[in-house]
Parts: sequence; structure tokens; C-alpha cells
Amino acid sequence: MSQLITTELVDLDQNLGSSPEAVIRHLAGKVAATGRATEVEGLFADAFAREQKTATGVPGGIAIPHCRSAAVTVPTLAMARLSSPVDFGAKDGPADLIFFIAAPDGADQEHLKLLSKLARSLIKKDFTGALRNATSAEEIVELVTAAIGDGPAPSAAADGGPGAASGVREAGGAPISGGAPAATGTKRLVAVTACPTGIAHTYMAADSLVAAAQEAGVDLQVETQGSSGAKPLDPAVIAAADAVIFAVDVDVRGKERFAGKPVITSPVKRGIDEPAKMVQEALAAADNPNARRVTGGMEIAGEESAGGEHLGQKLKKALLTGVSYMIPFVAGGGLLIALGFLLGGYNITDIADTVVLENNFGNLPEGGLAIYLGAVLFKIGALSIGFLVPALAGYIAFGIADRPGIAPGFTAGAVAGFMGAGFLGGLVGGLLAGVVAHWIGTWDVPRWLRGLMPVVIIPLLASIVASGLMFLVLGGPIAGLTLALNSWLSGMTGASAVVLGIILGLMMCFDLGGPVNKVAYSFAVAGLGAGSLIDNPAPLQIMATVMAAGMVPPLAMALATTLDRTRFSLAERENGKAAWLLGASFISEGAIPFAAADPLRVIPASMLGGAVTGAIAMAAGVTSQAPHGGIFVFFAIGNLVMFVVSILVGTVITALAVLALKRWAVRQPAATVEPVPATV
Repeated sequence: MSQLITTELVDLDQNLGSSPEAVIRHLAGKVAATGRATEVEGLFADAFAREQKTATGVPGGIAIPHCRSAAVTVPTLAMARLSSPVDFGAKDGPADLIFFIAAPDGADQEHLKLLSKLARSLIKKDFTGALRNATSAEEIVELVTAAIGDGPAPSAAADGGPGAASGVREAGGAPISGGAPAATGTKRLVAVTACPTGIAHTYMAADSLVAAAQEAGVDLQVETQGSSGAKPLDPAVIAAADAVIFAVDVDVRGKERFAGKPVITSPVKRGIDEPAKMVQEALAAADNPNARRVTGGMEIAGEESAGGEHLGQKLKKALLTGVSYMIPFVAGGGLLIALGFLLGGYNITDIADTVVLENNFGNLPEGGLAIYLGAVLFKIGALSIGFLVPALAGYIAFGIADRPGIAPGFTAGAVAGFMGAGFLGGLVGGLLAGVVAHWIGTWDVPRWLRGLMPVVIIPLLASIVASGLMFLVLGGPIAGLTLALNSWLSGMTGASAVVLGIILGLMMCFDLGGPVNKVAYSFAVAGLGAGSLIDNPAPLQIMATVMAAGMVPPLAMALATTLDRTRFSLAERENGKAAWLLGASFISEGAIPFAAADPLRVIPASMLGGAVTGAIAMAAGVTSQAPHGGIFVFFAIGNLVMFVVSILVGTVITALAVLALKRWAVRQPAATVEPVPATV
């Protein structure tokens, strides 16, 4: 079991189907059949989810599907040489050599290093040629074992390959395979490669870039931020570099080290498919005074390549970043306010400031200890909620411009709150601060000034511009719009309130924690800080509606897996057990595994139940003083019985709907999935 690959894990010259899904399922079955994984479905689901994020086909007729999975017990390689090649997304066509890398969630560093060695070997033509010429599974095992032996990690530069010339090095300055230092006047580049799992693409992209740089006569040093460890580039090497290449699918760790450098960014797979183009683009950027530069912000998404994100995607990510960082302030603060009401009553809002300042344990206010503790808890919660808009704006700006955007973002958010512009003002202020900070960060300034840019100049100028615009131009109109919106919501009764409940329910269940869900949730929690909640209960009703609807999808999936286990895979049935608690806690993301596997059934069914729940909650006037916690904050729920009823009704409707769709709605992709052979 200590071997990564055995003859039982090798298939030679077989037809395993016409799709990546069929091939991955077959290889996952082989891993499980040898006792190296606890189940086929869980391993397949993790591997295929990784495949859907980024195709694993690479040039040369090779594919490397891979994943980390809780189902894997032993780090494993399964290999297939296909008689009928399958398209895994490589630009040069289908793949006939398939290496399936299955690593446990907690794989040790030594095993991960061996797995990365194999990935790096696969860009060597002599190694892949030997694999194609092998006549037995035993020969395949010998070749792979030799490639991942105890020697130095194979690379494009090894064995006299194209990277063996001078000047092509890895992180830390050590030459990959010996060689003299780069000649004076040679262009110097640095690169970072990283992929979500950090096993295969990270290292293959590094070696491909290394080989391309050598052919171009360029000095290149690469930092591989992979799962088998990373050795950071020497700061002196970064300082001397003319440009930076980021071939990454995840955030670059320590991105601020490269601030001010011209940058070329792409998905990690492009570093394997088109390394020469990336090197040439980096050289061109080094000579272009207007080239995009690293500021720690949005340019890292990869606009220079066809695989990069669009502006809308980047803005969406920035908005979600702001909401994600805002939620802890709101959740903690809201629960504390609810506890304050529980102990001190609704009138605690009028006396809390006086009580906390003038009383203590030796001088309790009228009403005793409960009033005093209620006032303290309420005031802590209110102060936490006070960070709602500044935190939202600050971290939206952070999502756009990284750390230099935080201070101007918080300041713009504070201005929005001061002017009564609320949640909408925070959105606008955060976007303004982030864009301005990002723009200032692109300025080409003298080297001596670069150190002051992120800590002094960018925060100062961005705060002046963004907050100045909020005060002078935008704050007033946004505050007027916010007031009108709150007045409209406060006046909603009867049928119009039910319609609002339906809309909120649909939004909460549309993408299960995604952008639409977050908009509805943020809208609800922003209302908790919009004036007196005693005189205006509408925000409390909206909060209750949003929370009730958001609990429906995971609870419904849990119920559905209980009512008819045969309609769900083993992995889904296990997820269903956890979904009971996730749903009860108001964690909509508990339904994501089900929606990812079957979105055309799960999402519509969830929206149907969520809409019914939202309508019932609004019609019954259910309120919630707490912004999170689900059924566990029952003490903060007004009309608790109808709150529970609305959730139960929506849960049953969604569960029955999803089971009906699974039974009678034809799922087209299932017809293309070929079964695992009986021998597996």
C-alpha cells in the first residue's frame, strides 16, 4: 500500500468511454477496488468537480485528472492508455495517456512531492514516449517509479532538455540543472505558478515556462506555490526582475512583494499550453511604460489572456468579498442586540447609553442585573452593527485594490453612514475607493517612492477622492433613494408584502450563498440599522423572511435523501445527514453539493419552496431581531410558530418537488455516462 502505483492500477489499450466523466469514473473505481479509497462516488465527485473548474488535458496527448478527497485513504496514481483517445480540453486534441492522481485531504509533504515529480515528468517527450511503447503494466509501473524516485524532481531542464542552459532557475536561485549565471544585459523575469490543488498544473506550468524562457534567452526564476511546499523568491531577485508572470488559478501568496512590476497574468493551464507566448508578452510588458503593473488588486484576474475574467466578474468578486467580511460584524452584533432585548426588553434602546455609562455591578439600574446586562449586550451589538456599512465598503475596496484600498474604503463607508446613504452608499463608496486606489497604484513612480505608495499615498489620495465625491456629489442623492426605499417597504402590507416575501424567497434559493443570495441577505441586514425597529417593524419582517427562506434548501435536501435514498448517490446521502444541522443553522450552502450535481432539478425546486416560505412569513408578520442563527435564535423570533410553519411547508414542497423531478424529468447527461466495468 506504500506504493503510489501498482499493476492493478494500470489499464493498457482499453476503450473507457467517450467522455472525461466516463474515464474518471472508471479510474476512481480502480482506486476504490484496490482499497485505496472508501467509495467510488465520493472520489469521482471530487475529481470531476476539479475537472469542471479547469480542463486537465495538456499538450502531447496527456490528461492529468486529479483531486484531494476525503474518500482517499492512500496517495494513489491510476493510469490508463486509451485505445480511443478522449478530449480532456487540450488545445492539440484528445488524450490517450491518462494519469489519475488521487490524494487524501491530509496527504503528507513527501507523497505530494512525489506526485508533483510525476506531473513534471509528463512534459518530457522521452518519458511519455516510453509510456506509449510499454508492453505491460509492470513496465509502466517501473517507468513511473523511476520518474518519481529519490533523485531531483524531473523537469523540462533535466536530462539535457531545453531548460538545461544557463540562466533558467527555480525559486531561491538554484539552477534547475546547473549552468552559469545569466549574462549581463539579459532580460530577467520572475514567475509564480499555482493551481487549486497544487499537485500537477502548478509544477508543469513552471517547467513549461522555464523551457520557453531558455529558448528565448531569458533569465527566469519560478516560485511554485504548490501543495508540496513553496520556497519564496529572493527579494533581491524580484527587485531585479523586469516583469512578472502569474500563471495562477488562485490568489498569489505574498503578492505585495511584486508591487510596481509589469505583470502578465493567466490561468495556470495557459502556462502549460502557451508558455512561449507568455514569455514574449512579459518581455513586451517590460518595455512598455503603460503596461499593467502589480498593485495587489484586480489585475491578478488575468485580462491579458483569453482565459481571464471580465470586468463584471471582477466586480462581482469584489462585492462578494465585501459582503463576506461584513457578515461577522452583522451576525455577532445582531445576536448581541437580540440578547439585549431578551434581558432588557424593547425599551433597552432608549436607556442603554445611560445605563452602561452611569451604572455598574455595584450600582445597578432600576430593574436590576437583567437590565444592566441587557444594556451592555445591546450596546456591544449596536456598536458592532455600526461597522456594517464601513466594513462593507472597506472590504469591497480591498477586493479591488487589496490592502491599500481598505482605509479609503472604510472612510467612504463611514461617510455613507454619516449621510444616511446606508447600504447603497456603502456599495458605491467601496467601489469608488477601490477603483481610485487601484488606479493610483498603477502610477509609474520613482523607486524611492514605491515603499510609501501602499501605506501613505494611495490611502490618502483615494480617501480624498472617494469620500470627497460622496460628500459633494453622491451622498445626498443616495441617501434620498435609501429613505424612499425604506418608506416604501415600511408601507407594504397585505398582498404587496406577500409579493416581497416571494421575491426574497426566490433570491435566497436561486444560488445558495452566491451573489443573488448575498444581495437579498445584505438588503435584510442593512435594514436592521435603519432607525427605530419598534416604530418600523418592516426590517425585522424582511430579516425573518430571508432567514426562513434560506433555511429551506438544505433542510429539503436532507428530507429528500431520507424519503427516497435511491435517488441520491452515497456522497449525497452523507451530505444529507449534515444538511439537517446546516439548514437549521441558516447555512444555505448546505445544499450546494446537491445543486452542483443536479442544478436543473435542485435549484428550481428550492426556489419553489423558498417562495412559499417567504410568502407565508411575510403574510404572518414574522419578525427576527437576529440576522443569523436559524432556529437556534428562537428567542429573537416574533411569532415563532408561524416561522417554523413557513419553514416546514417550504421544506416539504421542495423535497417533494426535487424527488418528482428526479423521477420523471429526464436527465440527458446521464445517458452519456458509461458504467464502470464489472471487473472494477
